[in-house]
Amino acid sequence: MEPSADPLLRYRHIVVEGPIGVGKTSLAQRLARHLGAETMLEQPADNPFLERFYGDMPGYAFQTQLFFLFQRLRQMRELAQPGMFAPAMVSDFMFSREPLFARLNLSDEEYRIHAQLYAQLAPQTPQPDLVIWLQAQPATLLQRIRRRAIAMEQRIPTSYLQALCDAYVDHFRSYGLAPVLAVDTERFHPAASEDDFELLLARLRRLGQGREYFDPHAEAAQP
Repeated sequence: MEPSADPLLRYRHIVVEGPIGVGKTSLAQRLARHLGAETMLEQPADNPFLERFYGDMPGYAFQTQLFFLFQRLRQMRELAQPGMFAPAMVSDFMFSREPLFARLNLSDEEYRIHAQLYAQLAPQTPQPDLVIWLQAQPATLLQRIRRRAIAMEQRIPTSYLQALCDAYVDHFRSYGLAPVLAVDTERFHPAASEDDFELLLARLRRLGQGREYFDPHAEAAQP
């Protein structure tokens, strides 16, 4: 299918979300290439506190979260007033997940400060038109993190990945601002496999307006 004819282009801002190591950046880049869209990607390497956070989470969580909050705000402002002919955008983060990480990482006092800032800044950011929520078990995430061999990430404990996965579940349980497709990536690799990517595209084209779950193996077995 030619990108210009793809019904997915009705979504002008697509977000690929999920926990660390799930593969959201790779899928966002592949989806953008398919659609002829631009990408807006996280820039964790620019955060001067992140490496220290992975070594001492309580000690550096507040600085790390505030840096990300304002960094992502600057990025999201690029979408706030799109022109008539602005290209479609695929990103690997959504601004509304900032409280998810803040609640997970910050003390109660720090979280209250973060929440006040977020409440003031969030209205300045647009909502996505579609969210693809990638899921995997913590053990799988840990394997992928080790495989991509980013040094500072190697200290992330499995317990933190479990807490992060649980926080995403809580976040999307109440999220209703855009259609959400939850995708199990345990044995499904749409960023690396052409067959899996085409299967995901076909499922996205049938997506309704709420939150739906995609079991790739069950769909593939259907006649």
